[in-house]
Amino acid sequence: MIVVRKLPARYAPIVMPFVLSILMTAVVSVISTLRSLGATPAFLAAWPGAWGLSWLVAFPTLVLPLVRRIVASLVAAPPGR
Repeated sequence: MIVVRKLPARYAPIVMPFVLSILMTAVVSVISTLRSLGATPAFLAAWPGAWGLSWLVAFPTLVLPLVRRIVASLVAAPPGR
């Protein structure tokens, strides 16, 4: 059995946007590259570069404290808070 050592909880504010940015940019770049080039060998050559560029932009801009403040200004707090 493989034992995976977990990171301490203090790393969650970095790991969350890291994973989120990887998944979201992968999905969006696949869709936009497929739409532009179609399911061709050119897609397989172009997609990694499109994903990498989109991730380089998305990860630093995914600032969760800012997003939480924006959401808090748009959504009512749950009862009891």
